[in-house]
Amino acid sequence: MTSPLTAEQADTRPAPGRWIALGVLVLAVLLVAVDATVLGLATPYLSEDLQPTGTQLLWIGDAYSFVIAGLLVSMGSLGDRIGRKRLLLIGATAFGLVSLLSAYATTPETMIVARALLGVAGATLMPSTLALIRNIFQDQRERSLAIGIWSAAASAGMAVGPIVGGVLLEHFWWGSVFLINLPVMALLVVVGVRMLPESRDPAPGPWDLPSVLLSLVGMVGVVYGIKEAAAHGFTWPTLASGLLGAAALYAFGRRQRGLPVPLVDVRLFRSRGFSGAVLANLLTILGLSGLLFFLSQYLQLVQDRGPMQAGLAELPAAVGAVVAGLLAGAAARRASVRAVVSGGLAAIGLTLAALTTLTQATGYPLLGTALLVVGFGAGLSFTVTSDVILTAVPKEQAGAASAVSETAYELGTALGVALLGSVVTNVYQGFTGPSGTPEAAHASLAGAVVAAEHLPAGPAEALLHAARESFVDGVALAAGVGAGLLLLASGMAWFLLRGQKLTDEPAEH
Repeated sequence: MTSPLTAEQADTRPAPGRWIALGVLVLAVLLVAVDATVLGLATPYLSEDLQPTGTQLLWIGDAYSFVIAGLLVSMGSLGDRIGRKRLLLIGATAFGLVSLLSAYATTPETMIVARALLGVAGATLMPSTLALIRNIFQDQRERSLAIGIWSAAASAGMAVGPIVGGVLLEHFWWGSVFLINLPVMALLVVVGVRMLPESRDPAPGPWDLPSVLLSLVGMVGVVYGIKEAAAHGFTWPTLASGLLGAAALYAFGRRQRGLPVPLVDVRLFRSRGFSGAVLANLLTILGLSGLLFFLSQYLQLVQDRGPMQAGLAELPAAVGAVVAGLLAGAAARRASVRAVVSGGLAAIGLTLAALTTLTQATGYPLLGTALLVVGFGAGLSFTVTSDVILTAVPKEQAGAASAVSETAYELGTALGVALLGSVVTNVYQGFTGPSGTPEAAHASLAGAVVAAEHLPAGPAEALLHAARESFVDGVALAAGVGAGLLLLASGMAWFLLRGQKLTDEPAEH
């Protein structure tokens, strides 16, 4: 007769239905990632309808990622306490409901608030998905493959967003890019209730509200300060915001070290490998999100592609990310963690350097190749760094570790849009248009396109030429800045990840 399983053996037995459960989790992360970029193609239509200022337009794009970045650590820790499945299902329901508000927003202010609320809901989803993977897949090789599939969805979702947006905008109004969330989230909740196992920290300790507030104020303050400094230079309000955020993060770190059960164990950052993985994670997504942000506008507003054409043109980034995500774990074992991560970052950096030659007439072969290589490099780096971060802690703290990984992801997205987008904006605003050019044309390229529709043919053509030329100059400069950052990150990853391996053993700290 077969002897009963011990508790330890039962804990390591493969979970039945684990690959179906992974499909549910991938659906969640794919939708959150899509939502981060789907707005890019809708921007010209939204701008025409809601008439936002340049600053409001940036906030519409940034609010989602900023709020997610500010709340991820708190929500990851909350999932460890109340149950990751429960938090995921609550977040999915909220995400669907707030999408309705986004779709039917009638003012720029309403849209900014709606995007921020979507960020709150999104913050409950991302760390829950990765933490559940950590607990569902006990075998390290299976887990690496699962994380590869998960990260492929996260990276590819950023590129699929414009395609989804393009298809919808060809047939419906801009609000449809939000309504697509409803059936997907409904499916996620219905299937998730039945297929996802619950997991939580058996001895989590209290959820520390002061830490939650410090984390939120710190992340939003720092990111806002960086964004405003990049867009408008250093002013007293910008400096105050950055300093307030930095002080809040310092206080957060000190408080975590003094708590018996912290929201996140900040001692992990003493590990060179853990810190290197987080930094590489952040800069990988910075390069990818920044590229997708300005290329979406370039393809539509400079090269006159329709929304669906522009979305399909960005498909190579998704293909590269998916292929790399599936290969990354095996590559890291055959070569090394640092070789795969550093190589991925270098690939993104060199590709961005090539895009400094961009002109209004640049052909698609260069653009398509650039997107493919950047997607592949991002897939390699992001998959391996996520695995390193997740296995640095015991599985009971998987939510907090996942939140660190996702904070780097969302912060990278926000900074990619803020820093590289602000570089583009600063260069763009300096163009000289024909007499009678309205001020709105200098706020954004979308504003110039709208303004040209109300001018006679000659001045309209002159305005569009000057605005597009200035925008492309800004994109080329932003690509150069991004290239420098990513190549520097590649060198740092080579040093910081020396000796790092994919392992089940928690990091020493």
